[in-house]
Amino acid sequence: MKSIFAVTLCLSSFGIPHSSFSAQPNILLFLADDLGYADIGVNGCKDIPTPNIDSIAKNGVRFTDGYATHPVCSPSRAGLMSGMYQHRFGFEHNSGPERYASPNFGMPREIPSLAEKLKAAGYATGMIGKWHIGFKEGLRPHERGFDEHFGFLSGARSFYPDNPRENDPIVRNGVPVKGEQDYLTDAFAREAVSFIERSKDKLWFVYFAFNAVHSPLEATEAYEARFPHITDKKRKTYAGMLAALDDAVGRVMAKVRELGQEENTLVMFYSDNGGPTAETSSRNDPLRGFKGQMYEGGIRVPFVMQWKGTIPVAMTYTQPVMGFDCHATALAAAKVAWASAQTSPDSAKAETTLDGINLLPHLLGEKTSAPHEFLCWRAGAQKAIRMGDWKLVQTPRESTAQLFNLKTDLSETTDLAAKEPAKFTELAAKFAEWERGTIPAKWVRQDARNAEEGGAPKSATTPKSPTKAANRVDDAFKKADANNDGQLTREEYPQKEVFDAVDADKNGQATLEEVRAYYRSKRSAK
Repeated sequence: MKSIFAVTLCLSSFGIPHSSFSAQPNILLFLADDLGYADIGVNGCKDIPTPNIDSIAKNGVRFTDGYATHPVCSPSRAGLMSGMYQHRFGFEHNSGPERYASPNFGMPREIPSLAEKLKAAGYATGMIGKWHIGFKEGLRPHERGFDEHFGFLSGARSFYPDNPRENDPIVRNGVPVKGEQDYLTDAFAREAVSFIERSKDKLWFVYFAFNAVHSPLEATEAYEARFPHITDKKRKTYAGMLAALDDAVGRVMAKVRELGQEENTLVMFYSDNGGPTAETSSRNDPLRGFKGQMYEGGIRVPFVMQWKGTIPVAMTYTQPVMGFDCHATALAAAKVAWASAQTSPDSAKAETTLDGINLLPHLLGEKTSAPHEFLCWRAGAQKAIRMGDWKLVQTPRESTAQLFNLKTDLSETTDLAAKEPAKFTELAAKFAEWERGTIPAKWVRQDARNAEEGGAPKSATTPKSPTKAANRVDDAFKKADANNDGQLTREEYPQKEVFDAVDADKNGQATLEEVRAYYRSKRSAK
């Protein structure tokens, strides 16, 4: 296999013998799904306790400015597994349902995965949970470096394994699992604990990729019963889902401690994107925006790490970091040498070059500079760059980009583009420089509206009429707009709990285009 051969060459060229495992840790990587920035205790959550996630921060580091590489699930996961901007290989959009996905959807074989790299270095590799970066043969987890995979391949599915309406099967190494009875988050915790127990005499890597707290909103009665103080039904169910996720983290960490391996285990936890507040009640306070957007609420996420006895305890790190830094940090801890885009700029497009940065020297005080000069995001017409305290954001709704100073305006309320033209130009030029190292998206999200089953696009000559959903949005808007002024106040808006998410420009009025954009973002984020 090309990717494993590349790792072997890299190890040999840096003089790291395959048998020198004594100082290498186990690697435990938790990835939450759609978890909002303010959904964990150490980031300010008050109504839903998350003691097990919080304990990782208390035993290690909380990153205040931790980012996902994309505001929706699938590209973000590709960035993590590749260790690079997924735009380098055209992975820019979600797939849509598997049966409608583009035939070329998935992380290409020539891009080595983190599991392939660690497996070549002698690690037992296990993945639990949601994959979402390849459906076809050759692109599934057990074919991309994982010795074992238990979970599902798509972007979302029911948390009830026996749900008769569920079309996406739970699989074990590609084979559908029959007879599963546990609530899915509990089943995932069981499988992760089992893999660690069976691998206790080896170095192991576990990638625990939750589908919690992504929709559908489904929790057991027992989990919901923990929250009698929450009266809102949506929030109560969400709380139950988050409690299950936190319990799962706790069960896995308890097994690590039981085996006496906590000081020899690097633990990382973050979310694949921000929370879709209106859909699930997730919270991104005090950030603006939500999943699917380039404002901070769509990309800044809970991000914590521990390695007891190695990195500091109860540390708060405020420099910006990105999800693909977990990839680079894992390789560095495992003593797997790999080229970095920062140290090898001439090979920035190479298949084996990382954009992720090893964070360990920065946490240990060996490096005092910021890990990244700048960070970039792109999702079609949406673009953003952060450099220092400054951030440039381009949305489809704005004719020009907006400039924010996050140090003084964390909630991105005041556009400084007109007042700071030099800074605007500097960031725009830096983004253009970054973009030259990327390629166009290889697919767009597909579903029944724009594709046939099997992934073939619907004919461009086929007349397109507004979808039923679009008609419903327009009709509801007209009905609510009692004074026919083309905009809705909070008082006029039928669902007041989502008004802030709809009112993207925060002017207190929701236009029809804002309402359409809000519902488009909800559909495209699934």
